[in-house]
Amino acid sequence: MRRPIALSLCTVIGLAAALGLALPASEAAPVAALLAPDEAEAALARALRDSRLAEGRAVRLTADAQAATEAASRTASEAAALAARIQQAEADITIARARLTIAQTRRAAVSARLAAKQEPTARLAAALQTAARRPLALSALQPGSLKDVVHVRAVLDSTVPQIRARTASLKSELDRGRALEAQAARALSQLRMGEGALRERRSQLATLEQQQRLASRTARGAALREAERALALAEEARDLDGLVDKLGEVAALRRELAALPGPVLRPADLAAALPAAPAGEPAPLPSAPPPRDFQLPVQGRTLTGFGARRESGLASNGLVLAPDAGAQVVAPARGRVAFAGAYRGFGRIIIIEHKDGWASLVTGLERADVAVGDAVIGGSPIGLTDARGGVLTFELRRDGKPVNPLQFIR
Repeated sequence: MRRPIALSLCTVIGLAAALGLALPASEAAPVAALLAPDEAEAALARALRDSRLAEGRAVRLTADAQAATEAASRTASEAAALAARIQQAEADITIARARLTIAQTRRAAVSARLAAKQEPTARLAAALQTAARRPLALSALQPGSLKDVVHVRAVLDSTVPQIRARTASLKSELDRGRALEAQAARALSQLRMGEGALRERRSQLATLEQQQRLASRTARGAALREAERALALAEEARDLDGLVDKLGEVAALRRELAALPGPVLRPADLAAALPAAPAGEPAPLPSAPPPRDFQLPVQGRTLTGFGARRESGLASNGLVLAPDAGAQVVAPARGRVAFAGAYRGFGRIIIIEHKDGWASLVTGLERADVAVGDAVIGGSPIGLTDARGGVLTFELRRDGKPVNPLQFIR
């Protein structure tokens, strides 16, 4: 037995109204929290890797702090572990922003497809609603109406299955839109949690750094004298390369003095005790790698790679990185701060001496949290990037010669 025509009309009207006219409302994050859509996928992959590496460093440094027997070593590892947690929180914020951007972009595409499909579906719903308001009994009283009813009934019997099939994809798009909306809400919640964790960890690091400054007040006299000598060298240097060279010469002299043996008793046979004069040129120093805990000082996109041609036409001596505004900057490896302060158009710069003639140069900081003479370990917090955004440059040198730092990143 066939269903009445009014039932078929109601079925079609309900289907059209449910599938074509109900678009999900957007309650996503403000535009300021989003990334550029064409960069979101790459930013997500990079931030996932950075978060994983920062978490691994934090776990390792926390274990080092617990195993340390000296207060200074324990405090240094604790500060480095907090800095790693800060970098992990920064990466988690980037992950949430990237996921939010991806969800918003995909949802916009779904909305555009739904809008294109909504207009013909809405016209169909309106026509069917008009037909439904015309009672079947009145249609039978009009001339030729029975023939029209039979015709409409036949048309609907063949049309309803087609409508169901075609609106199935529309229903799928609506379900996808709702899923993307939920995904965006989760990403926004993760973004807020990451921002809260970042504020808490920065507060913990500030407290720890204050304790370090109070504990080291008694040793600041020698550090101030070293800072004055470093500033004098900066005034004498013709440019940044010249400053690095002069600091390298001072570091080499310091290593030579440290390698000198202590006083010994005068031997009875002085001539026999004297070493033979070396023949030919002295043997070169062995080429040693940088410290094992070597890492990039900040997280971010690489704008210019090592050796790439700059606008001036000269090859880049290091990396130009684009970190987040106000990002945490850490020491690339264990060493000693040779220079920290503003320098001739480079913003605040930090130069760290490592063992075996290696040195790191970081420029473009807004704030430097270390002083000349400070000992640092890989991951020690040394400053922050510009709160308004900007770039940070990083160079690694061996005996004054630039070296590609990426070959030592694990």
